[in-house]
Amino acid sequence: MYDFMDQGKDWSNWHGASADLNDDKEIRTSFYTLGVQDMITRDWGVMIEAPLWDRYFKTKEDGGGAAGVDHEAFGDTRVMGMYTGLSEDMSTGIQFGLKLPTGPFNQSLMDRDTQIGSGTTDLLLGGYQMGQEDNWGWYAQALWQHSFDARDGYRPGDSFDFSIGAHYDNLLETYRIVPMLQLIASFRDIDSGVNSDPSNTGYDRLYLAPSVQVNLSQMVNLYGELKIPVVTHVRGYQLISPALFSAVASFSF
Repeated sequence: MYDFMDQGKDWSNWHGASADLNDDKEIRTSFYTLGVQDMITRDWGVMIEAPLWDRYFKTKEDGGGAAGVDHEAFGDTRVMGMYTGLSEDMSTGIQFGLKLPTGPFNQSLMDRDTQIGSGTTDLLLGGYQMGQEDNWGWYAQALWQHSFDARDGYRPGDSFDFSIGAHYDNLLETYRIVPMLQLIASFRDIDSGVNSDPSNTGYDRLYLAPSVQVNLSQMVNLYGELKIPVVTHVRGYQLISPALFSAVASFSF
């Protein structure tokens, strides 16, 4: 999976803000994620995600000039279990697991909220529901993330993501092109601890996300998604991205 985000737009509360009020000038990140999923039984499965971040961070120095740093490293690994046996057709499931502190969090120049790793172990709890009617399908999913404790004076705020979407499964029968449309809501509480910046962390966001999946074969699928912000609210002064791009290549064995 590949995700790209270029945070270069200053924002405060519900609207744009002056760049003079924010020391951070740009955060540009490419995320490369390798994921493996295996259904151990019909009802139980496991998923592991290992992300590689390539981040450029530019900020204002004490002397008034700007300084930037490139940092590439593996981020925090996610290990999750899945239970899909809540309904006979496996359309309802729950997810549970941990985000492990495998990523670095002491890169010079970067604040703790812009580091590749958080340094904390986090609980992950979520679930999903799917439905199908002829060539149309729908789904809803949610995920809550909660840090168990602080690390070196920093604790990330809780986050909650919810999405609901619909897809049409038979646009072109030859390549099985599946158009989708999602509405995605993301909420994050403020960070805490002596090395955090609670005045300038935390947000509420609503995205509209058109996407398309191409099923090249029973084993190979391609997926592309564009997240367009519809509503954005941030605490204090933060940098936001005008859009987020995702691309996924998946292989079934």
